[in-house]
Amino acid sequence: MRYLVILLTFALFAVPAHAANKTVRATWYGNELAGNRTANGERFNPNGLTAAHRSLPFGTCLLVGNPKTGKSVKVRVNDRGPFTKGVSLDLSRGAARAIGMHSTQSVTMKHC
Repeated sequence: MRYLVILLTFALFAVPAHAANKTVRATWYGNELAGNRTANGERFNPNGLTAAHRSLPFGTCLLVGNPKTGKSVKVRVNDRGPFTKGVSLDLSRGAARAIGMHSTQSVTMKHC
């Protein structure tokens, strides 16, 4: 029982893994999917501030930063993907523009 209490105490006060910036490869998608339904059922808006991630829950807020420009943007996960090996995040065109991203590149990502 004492070990369970110690374990639970550690779990309550441990710093969550998502608190720190994580560097991931990201790409973006735009007009080609405008109006299509995303995985959560809403219509895709290329100018919105949204993102696709393989496993994060829908509605998760992410702060995504471009180390090349120093700009960052808050996005909301509303879709699944990307399905390209080595790429962890798909941004809407609006989010990519907000951070000055023009092609697939490394970005920082952390929970809002």
